[in-house]
Amino acid sequence: MVVVVSKIERGRLAPGAWRSGAAEMARATTDELLARVPLFKDLSKKHLRQIRSLTTRVDVAPGRVLTREGGSGHEFIIVLEGEVEVRQDDKVVATCSAGDYLGEIALIEHRPRTATVVATSPAVLDVIGQREFAELLAEEPEIAERIRATAARRLDDDARRQQE
Repeated sequence: MVVVVSKIERGRLAPGAWRSGAAEMARATTDELLARVPLFKDLSKKHLRQIRSLTTRVDVAPGRVLTREGGSGHEFIIVLEGEVEVRQDDKVVATCSAGDYLGEIALIEHRPRTATVVATSPAVLDVIGQREFAELLAEEPEIAERIRATAARRLDDDARRQQE
């Protein structure tokens, strides 16, 4: 059983979030799951292990709020299993599932969260904290470029939605 203590809905992981030794063994498949994320698809096993070392596994129940629109952002979230809805002004604008990621805009742009994100099914997430996210971008320019391109595209989509 994986035990992770989290306060992700408040915008921060709880201090002292921990994993047992058994949980570390269960994370062996995380490298495989990360390899399926398009953002990381061309990375070596070494790089995947490096990214995994930055993550905290979080299991969430349906209905769990992961981010709140307008709130401050402190994490980058990768959906490994399950589905989450992205809502702006209480309107569903996207559904994310395995391989999708979110939270990059708040971290890259240093601005409030652009959406509320809610789990719509049991979900397994890998969460990378703000400091670790900055390290990842600094150490992996190819990943940084992909994430920045996604952030720019999402901001353009948001601007288009607001004009409609």
